Amino acid sequence: MKGETKEVRFKRIAERRVQRIIDSFTSLSQCSNKRMYKWSDEQLRRMWDSIESAFRSCKTGFEKSEPEEFRL
Repeated sequence: MKGETKEVRFKRIAERRVQRIIDSFTSLSQCSNKRMYKWSDEQLRRMWDSIESAFRSCKTGFEKSEPEEFRL
């Protein structure tokens, strides 16, 4: 929104995106119902590895949030 500070914009956008992630996990957890779905240990491992990799990548982005400046 025009005229908002970076902090206000971050809060507005981050809250919405985090809620979307939480909602996605809630939806994914519904797949754990063994009466409705069947999965293998390999499928679960690949799924969790992929989620953990995405999480680590996101976390690293925040830890290294300072842009690197090019210097000769």
